[in-house]
This record gives sequence, C-alpha cells and structure tokens, in this order.
Amino acid sequence: MRRVRPGVAASRGALTSVAAGDTYEEPEDMPRLWHVTLSASGPEIPLKDLRQALERLAHDHPFLLTSRYAGDHAEIRYWEEARDLHDAAAVALRLWGEHRQSAGLPPWEIVGLEVIDRETYHQRVAEGYGPLPATPVGVHPF
Repeated sequence: MRRVRPGVAASRGALTSVAAGDTYEEPEDMPRLWHVTLSASGPEIPLKDLRQALERLAHDHPFLLTSRYAGDHAEIRYWEEARDLHDAAAVALRLWGEHRQSAGLPPWEIVGLEVIDRETYHQRVAEGYGPLPATPVGVHPF
C-alpha cells in the first residue's frame, strides 16, 4: 500500500492507507439513506389530472417509490440520500413546489413530512408498526 503524507491526500484527491492494526472509521459527513413520506392537500381536483401529474413526477424522478392519492390529498414515499436529516427534510419540503410546473401538480400545501433513517424504517417494519414497504410501486388511489 502506498502511504501519503498528512494533508497531501486531501489536496490531491489521492487515496490514503490505513496502517496495520488501525481501524477504519466512516467519515461522519457521508450520505445516508432516509425514508421520506411527504403529504400534501388542498382543494379537490379531478382524479385523472392528479394521477397524470403524479405519474409525470415519478417519470421525471424515478427515485419515487410510490404515490397514493385522492381528489384532495396525496402522499409520496421515497428514499433520499443525504448527509443528515436536515438535508433530507429540506429536499423533501422543496419537492412539491419545485415540480408543480413541470409535473402539473396542484397548488396544494404540504401538510405532513416524516423523515426517518434506514435503520429506523427497517426496525418499524420488522416490529409490524411502521409503514409497509412500498408495494406495489407506482401511483395508486388511496
């Protein structure tokens, strides 16, 4: 293995080695996976229009796992990669507004947001009280 002087690796982007017996620690600012559930609601709109808007959003952003909808509310569930909960929540809170025009989403208010880490998501599912895995994937009525 090649040894790199301290400070040189960061400036050149080179790889560093770990001496025998040392342990590797994951940097704290590495991205993590967060399960996001975003809920929006507002005045009732035709179901066909809402379904088409949610399908356009899913097409533009294939990271969306599932969307459920009714005439006056919708729920979007997906995985977000972010450094921490604050970053994941900030992205989620911008999602609806930033894609209203491109996807044709209604001008609804965000009324709910849950962001949990991957471990918490899997723990809830295993204990039977968390959101079930998003199956079937896609856009579906409530």
